Amino acid sequence: MKYFDIDDILMTQEKIQSKVELTLFRMGFLDSSNDDKDILPGTKMELPFWLAHALCSQKRRIVSVELPKVYRENYREVMKADANVVNLYKLGPYYYNFGMQLRCFAFPEIDDVAKCLLSTFQARFRKIMDASQNILNEDTSKLTSNLDEMEKALFKVGQKSLNDFQLWETRQLEKLKTSEMVRAHRKRKREDE
Repeated sequence: MKYFDIDDILMTQEKIQSKVELTLFRMGFLDSSNDDKDILPGTKMELPFWLAHALCSQKRRIVSVELPKVYRENYREVMKADANVVNLYKLGPYYYNFGMQLRCFAFPEIDDVAKCLLSTFQARFRKIMDASQNILNEDTSKLTSNLDEMEKALFKVGQKSLNDFQLWETRQLEKLKTSEMVRAHRKRKREDE
């Protein structure tokens, strides 16, 4: 995880279903459905990923976590059928990144999840790049509304490269200009004389 990356911070806020394994004294405020001061073992609650990761480490098993439903077998089957029609933004705005972060937990099917993430990205990559290369100066909000944040960034890079290519093709980038540093240096030289 990257400490100063805003996308990473937002991704770690995703909720993950957790089950408390040990009594959490004076932490009842975390469970809004409970009026007790303590959280008892067996209590199920949704915790942000960063908190669940800290409480479910190999050294201490304060909570156990469940694989989020959007990465379970039935969703993986939908992705295998046709990943291009799925609205990944609804499944989670950071679908790929969050799925990769789940590797820190010892889920038995985590290898299948990783393979599904890769095959989903491969299936959607071509469509995203084709769309980014064929749509210029048009409203892309409808097209990008079902993409997760990583796919949106990829789409923007594709659009920028198309725009840069068109500028190069029309010879608008070949015009040489004096850099500011050289211009400032010339002014100083004239002043010294």
